[in-house]
Amino acid sequence: MTQSVSYADAGVSIDNANRAVAKIREYARSTFNERTLTEIGSFGGMFAGAFPDMAEPILVASADGVGTKLKLAFETGVHNTVGADLVNHCVNDILVQGARPLFFLDYFATGKLEPDVTASVVEGMARACRENKCVLLGGETAEMPDFYPPGEYDLAGFIVGVVDEARVIDGKTIEPGDVVLGIPSNGPQTNGYSLARKLFFEVGGYKVDTFVDELGSTVGEALLATHQSFLPQLGPLLDSGKIKGLAHITGGGFLENIPRILPEGVSVEISRGSWHELPIFGLMQKLGSVSDKEMFRTFNMGIGMVVVCSEADATVFHEAIKNCEVIGTIVPRKQNLDRVQIN
Repeated sequence: MTQSVSYADAGVSIDNANRAVAKIREYARSTFNERTLTEIGSFGGMFAGAFPDMAEPILVASADGVGTKLKLAFETGVHNTVGADLVNHCVNDILVQGARPLFFLDYFATGKLEPDVTASVVEGMARACRENKCVLLGGETAEMPDFYPPGEYDLAGFIVGVVDEARVIDGKTIEPGDVVLGIPSNGPQTNGYSLARKLFFEVGGYKVDTFVDELGSTVGEALLATHQSFLPQLGPLLDSGKIKGLAHITGGGFLENIPRILPEGVSVEISRGSWHELPIFGLMQKLGSVSDKEMFRTFNMGIGMVVVCSEADATVFHEAIKNCEVIGTIVPRKQNLDRVQIN
């Protein structure tokens, strides 16, 4: 008689999935509000879509991941920060168009489901959702044997926010003479980690638990610093009409992200040294003799969000946002030169 074969024999445990979902449900419920119309476990998440306080509501959506920063979570066993990284990254990506988040969904995939690890990742997501007043509406947890190395997982996030059409921030009014402000980051955020890991672990020979005086922490702690949300700082100013443009400094650094918000005919001149450049960036540059250009197109260099406003309005941001500094100016575009010049 042929022995009966189950799904668990193929490496997929429905029981583990149920245990994970039970933990996830508790964290997700902590983010629910009066607009949330479904429980975790429904085929689709439902969210009330009436916006009576807006004349012409525009939905803004984005999707992203955490990249190879996940490797640090695997190596350190710290999993409750990467979920927050993911939510905050997505919040910042829609914030640059003036949108406030409504709800967030995640995709978590692994070779062998470990309910406690999954729950720890979701705990970080839920915490960040609460802090951003965003509902963790649902998601997908996938167990795929032989697809991922043991102990590893992948993570992606999807966010939807809303902005009144009259309040959309699109950079169209940016003009020469405007100033470029920088809001500090607290580390590499979620970008450049393939290079960062190579510099620290291959070139420098560090371990995740190596304490570095220059960093004031272990390498692992410095690299796992949570990607912060800039909504708390910028939220009160979104409806002021004083923000001409916002650029989230993610993959591509200064050189790739700032041009995304510039109208034709203008460029940016950035004054290096006008802000506090976190020690981690200087250390990485020194370890690999990395060129300035490569640093500025890979890392945020200590600036997590760029704001463009008129020179007259700069004091508003100085007063409202801690450590917000003028780091550059908008100038007429010069042909045959990069649109972002670092001086």
